[in-house]
Amino acid sequence: MVEITIPKPDDWHLHLRDGAMLEGVLPYSARHFARAIIMPNLMPPVVTGADAQAYRDRIMAALPKGMQFKPLMTLYLTEGTDAADVARAHTSGLVTAVKLYPAGATTNSNSGVRDLAKVMPVLEKMAEIGMPLCIHGEVADPSVDIFDREAVFIDTVLDPLRRTLPQLKMTLEHVTTSNGVDYVMAADANLAASITTHHLMINRNAILAGGIKPHYYCLPVAKRESHRLALRKAATSGDSRFFLGTDSAPHVDPLKECACGCAGIFTSINTLSCLAHVFEEDNALDRLEKFAGLNGPAWYGLPVNGETVTLIKRDQPVSFPSRIETGDGPVTVFDPRVPIHWEVV
Repeated sequence: MVEITIPKPDDWHLHLRDGAMLEGVLPYSARHFARAIIMPNLMPPVVTGADAQAYRDRIMAALPKGMQFKPLMTLYLTEGTDAADVARAHTSGLVTAVKLYPAGATTNSNSGVRDLAKVMPVLEKMAEIGMPLCIHGEVADPSVDIFDREAVFIDTVLDPLRRTLPQLKMTLEHVTTSNGVDYVMAADANLAASITTHHLMINRNAILAGGIKPHYYCLPVAKRESHRLALRKAATSGDSRFFLGTDSAPHVDPLKECACGCAGIFTSINTLSCLAHVFEEDNALDRLEKFAGLNGPAWYGLPVNGETVTLIKRDQPVSFPSRIETGDGPVTVFDPRVPIHWEVV
């Protein structure tokens, strides 16, 4: 096969940042994706419906003329979040989901949740109105090894929460382990998972072998090869509980290439080409549209996009920029470390 056409994908986990960075990266997502779940971990975070409306207005103002893109807004869950405000924002159609960050687990998460009991009224209201909870599935306990944080979170936080509130619809975002894949596959209802492009393509050797490579550092951190293979098997299976969430997370190079570099990989430019490469390698090109274009809308109760995108396999590798320039500074683009022959046309 040298050509494949699929419904225009959605990105079910995207960081657009704000200001000059937003203006610099938004066109790359809008070019290849019709909609995206927008992460709320700005500084300060997007906590209220009013915050979400203001951020959505800034996104739409930054969208280049002639481009179509629908941001699906989320609220950042804090221990002071007002359940009534969340419900109003959701029922009005402004906000799609709420994001749970364990405090200290990732970038700009210090305002997140330390005591789950304090946010139970919000979660109960969300379960009542059918509003999804998007979860960063890692514990922030410094005594837990960074490579074990997802597995420990599933055992100590996610599973107890699902037993307490089984009617709450939850998305385990950017799943990175076979533990996470197995847990989602064992669930009979109300649990799904997004998978990133980069976790399908790299393991922890990309970060650490042959020298530290900061542009492969992300959170959750890439794991060992057995986990990467489990993710690929899930993504290419066609199972409706797994779908694309790029977690494309731009940082300017000086904040990546320093003594305490930021976590995040910018993949919006070449995600679809990389995915076609992965699915072709696994003899699953016929299931790419499920992962990228069908499963996510079904989970979030939205129609499949009517527009399509076509990818063509070229004889020669496709060239992508190594970095882009933004008003905040240069941002390095994800390097898949293998030749990519698929081009979006």
